[in-house]
Amino acid sequence: MTNATEADKKRAIRSYVLRQGRITAGQERAFADHWPRYGLEVDGALRLDAAALFGDARDLNLEIGFGNGDSLVQMAAAAPEAGYIGIEVHRPGVGHALLAAVAAGIDNLRLIRHDAVAILRDHVADGTLARVQIYFPDPWPKARHHKRRIVQQPFTDLIWRKLRAGGEIHCATDWAAYAEWMRDIFAGDPKWHNLGNADGYAPRPEWRPQTKFERRGERLGHSVWDLRYRKNG
Repeated sequence: MTNATEADKKRAIRSYVLRQGRITAGQERAFADHWPRYGLEVDGALRLDAAALFGDARDLNLEIGFGNGDSLVQMAAAAPEAGYIGIEVHRPGVGHALLAAVAAGIDNLRLIRHDAVAILRDHVADGTLARVQIYFPDPWPKARHHKRRIVQQPFTDLIWRKLRAGGEIHCATDWAAYAEWMRDIFAGDPKWHNLGNADGYAPRPEWRPQTKFERRGERLGHSVWDLRYRKNG
């Protein structure tokens, strides 16, 4: 694990904007009651690996930007033998995920409210993760904002280092231009092997639940593109 210099941190362009959002009383109570069980505080001692978090050598999957956490909790509940880490910066979404985790009765999930780039860079050793998931990231559609898109070559290089041999990155978006952007990044990099079709897109795997917004979009005729790439080397 490496630490960024102060200059590196100042140069970093965030892929998100912190919006205050409305948090419910129940979500606030969830922080008080359940954060000690599911939440991870970010400090110099934080180490994200299966042994440190779950006491064994299970597969460790990490989701970046989990929104309200419903699909992440569903995946964790469906695969209790694996470990899941979710990263989200927006407090109401984390509160919702805490409530969902408690309702599901799961104990193989840990949540972090922090910047994902810093977490991967500073708290995950190389070769640790089985899968990284990035579902429906902000597409930043205006050309002048493309630099804010989270899927960029430097970030995919960072993810590649943190994945174990044969590990996978799985992305999904409902924004056609962003799907093409991501496909071109992965297809142009020999460090990745396409697990999908010849066009660079993959069928939605059974273990990725559809969100309610995705189902609604599907009824309206909107498309969703999944991209799955395996680490070479």
